[in-house]
Amino acid sequence: MNSIKPYALCSTCTIMLVKKTYERAWWFRMVREPLRWGMIALGWLYGIDPEGYPVRSEQCRGCLRFMKTALKDRSALFNRLNGLMNPLFDRIIERIVTAEEIGEAKRFAKESARPIYKDKVKYGK
Repeated sequence: MNSIKPYALCSTCTIMLVKKTYERAWWFRMVREPLRWGMIALGWLYGIDPEGYPVRSEQCRGCLRFMKTALKDRSALFNRLNGLMNPLFDRIIERIVTAEEIGEAKRFAKESARPIYKDKVKYGK
């Protein structure tokens, strides 16, 4: 088994959108938290530790994206449930946050996923 875990590649920063959604819609926690706890429980059953994945941005540490990606690879049950719930979840978020905020979350995710180069080339003197 390969112990090296890849960096997560995200297209949208869910953490950023969820924070904004929690600020605007008090009831959104009642929708998201049961789903989140369900993913955590399935992750525990499959031995997935989202804290163990390398991150390029400390804001990403422990993000459920790691859990979700790993569960998609390991659990047919999760894939069925995700296929049912994810479109609904996305529609709810899209009604609460603006298109500009979604764009900002996409840009942040893209920037956070850029490779880190330890040895930078110096140009000029």
